[in-house]
Amino acid sequence: MMDKIDGKTLKRLYVKEKKSAADIANIFNCSENKINYWLKKNKIPKRSMSEAIYVKNNPNGDPFKLKLPRNNSDEQLFGLGIGLYWGEGTKANKNTVRLGNSDAKLLKIFIVFLVKFFGIKKEDLRFHLHIFTDIRIDDAKKYWIEELDISEEQIYKPFVSITGSLGTYRRKSEYGVMTVYYGNTKLRNKLVHLIEQQINNKPL
Repeated sequence: MMDKIDGKTLKRLYVKEKKSAADIANIFNCSENKINYWLKKNKIPKRSMSEAIYVKNNPNGDPFKLKLPRNNSDEQLFGLGIGLYWGEGTKANKNTVRLGNSDAKLLKIFIVFLVKFFGIKKEDLRFHLHIFTDIRIDDAKKYWIEELDISEEQIYKPFVSITGSLGTYRRKSEYGVMTVYYGNTKLRNKLVHLIEQQINNKPL
């Protein structure tokens, strides 16, 4: 066990390699409190709880990377994707990118937007189906699986509402409403920031 931990080594392990205080304590065979002491001593800011959870869930770094449009076609798709999230996305949730709609074509565009410009894996997307009591679950799931080219394993257990409870909205949803989910706090924040840039007419 070491009485003193070199600040350079500590910074490499904690900041660069994203190891937790507990991980570093195991490396040096000491207590976590001692690691926290030396972090403070070397003026290395501790990660917040949310940051620590993010790092734990993404040990290899962000699972996405922004790729800006390169041509007019890209710019149109990029603008459309930002617009869809601005108008249809659920921005109240701080940890997840969510967008729901009854239009499969709209969701397909948003999925292509996420894959093309952020490099996410389509198989990492999750979906939640909201249907009505007069819609057969199997028919609705089959429709969305074929339209969005996804697997059944990506779909959470459907939520069922009583037919007519949502008035005229029900008539627009022959196969229910599908919501696409991507659980990543930083990507959600990045999309919100891009919307703000668009609103303020600032360059990307």
